[in-house]
Amino acid sequence: MGPPEHLPTEISVITLNCWGLKYISDLRRERLTEIGRQIAIADPQPHIVALQECWTQEDYRSIRRQTRFILPYGKFYHSGALGGGLAIFSKWPIQESTMFRYPLNGRPTAFWRGDWFVGKGVACAKIRFGPDPKHIIEVFNTHTHAPYEGGQPDDSYLCHRMAQAWEVSKLLRGAAERGHLVLALGDFNMIPLSLEHRIITGLAPVSDTWRVLHPDSSLGPAGHPAEKARNRPVPTAEFNLVENGAASDGPYNTWRWTPAQRKVLGPGKPEVTVSPDTPDHRGKRLDYVFASTGEIPALGGSWTVRRVKVGMTMRHPELGCSLSDHFGVEATLGFVPMHASSNGVESREPAPATAPVTSSTGKVIKPELNSEIDTLIPGSASNKETYTAGLEDLFHNGTYLQSPTTSSFQDDSASKKNRTSFDENNRPTEQHLLRLPDAESNELLELVRKYRAREQAQLKYRALHFWVALLLTIACLVGIWFVGSRTYVGFILILFSSLNLTAGTIDGLLALLFFRGELKTLKEFEWEVRSAKAFGEAISASASGGRVIGGWLAGVAAVRLDDEDEELNED
Repeated sequence: MGPPEHLPTEISVITLNCWGLKYISDLRRERLTEIGRQIAIADPQPHIVALQECWTQEDYRSIRRQTRFILPYGKFYHSGALGGGLAIFSKWPIQESTMFRYPLNGRPTAFWRGDWFVGKGVACAKIRFGPDPKHIIEVFNTHTHAPYEGGQPDDSYLCHRMAQAWEVSKLLRGAAERGHLVLALGDFNMIPLSLEHRIITGLAPVSDTWRVLHPDSSLGPAGHPAEKARNRPVPTAEFNLVENGAASDGPYNTWRWTPAQRKVLGPGKPEVTVSPDTPDHRGKRLDYVFASTGEIPALGGSWTVRRVKVGMTMRHPELGCSLSDHFGVEATLGFVPMHASSNGVESREPAPATAPVTSSTGKVIKPELNSEIDTLIPGSASNKETYTAGLEDLFHNGTYLQSPTTSSFQDDSASKKNRTSFDENNRPTEQHLLRLPDAESNELLELVRKYRAREQAQLKYRALHFWVALLLTIACLVGIWFVGSRTYVGFILILFSSLNLTAGTIDGLLALLFFRGELKTLKEFEWEVRSAKAFGEAISASASGGRVIGGWLAGVAAVRLDDEDEELNED
């Protein structure tokens, strides 16, 4: 049936971490002004732009002014004491927006890192591109917690990033269930196929657009264990940019040069080039564009990946420096309509040449169209034949993203496409089948338990510090009463007691307000993971002849009883 002619047939998006920290980022105003100019002249012209670390209203308004003719709609998101640094620009109206703050996001004790104070989260926008209820793009722009201790065995922030990936997956899954096209963009601070990455692609019906077209791309910097296990040579700067999508930490970016190397840059100085053959040991992919297909029956087709590349690699025309410490990621989705042919069976128009149909692991997808079509497409046999033929054609032409409408199109090698039914009248949807493998769920649970033990120890230590500080203050006051406040010893006791009580009170407030709240948040996160694991196990059991309702209820009951046991132990 195809969409009306006035609807877009392609959607181009850009995501970029701008490195726009006020007072901290070098040449901030000049760089972000040039970023706005480059977005305005970008080719292809972007329809949606997501920026991270755009911290100031001044920079946001500057970019809005320069892009207003191609991106007339925009939203600057406020969050935390110092702002969230997130902004979304759009060609089409932003119908609704929300700023979702992450429940777990750093610690106030690490004040020099700032993640807790800026209130990181997900900037959500519903963008309407047509009159139909399903002509909605749900855009999610995020900047997750930085991996300050990444790669270390005691990375105390890893649990935060896992919890943030979990929250993102829930937001994306909810949008897909509403039948909208889903786009998740941003600096996710994770490498491909890491546990955070697998949480998003495993629990939400979206695909990593880069791995759709580059399924053999790198899994991290050259020295990362996952990449070393592939036994690949150290990539060149050009290869890492073009094939691996390494938009961060590569030698092309001048902000990754040493201070001595950057001294050759500046106004009036000759351009300094980097050889494409330069070995790139550190370049990696932290910035992503995830996308779904949209609801195929409602749209009369699907959205597929046409192009994806690392962008915003140009230098500032006068200063000679890179525009940010990250490069951007640019992706274009194309709409693939299904049209009724003369014999009454829908077929797809020939599409531009694209990569083979692949899953996020690079495996070629071969859909199995089965009786599930009966549930999705009620009506005559001709309707089902039309829909099935169109779907077969979609899979054999173009790069297909995971559909949020039926498990027939979900290729998840870990979950093995577990098809079950609760009973004869209640068939599961695809969202029921989105799950993490048991090994990954167990890894996540172990990480939560380990981090919870750490924070429980921190709570006890800080609470103890408060009571010790209070007792010492009382002892100092008694000492002052004996020696007098105007003596040298009395002055020392007053100074010590004041500083001691101040430090103890801060730790006491942290124990009472922050650490107790964080532990409760961890319990919620753990319960969600265990519940999802139990539900997934029940569906897997039903696939081999068990009953879903009984298995699932038993699994949830086990989670509930375990939860109650923990509460009793704590009491």
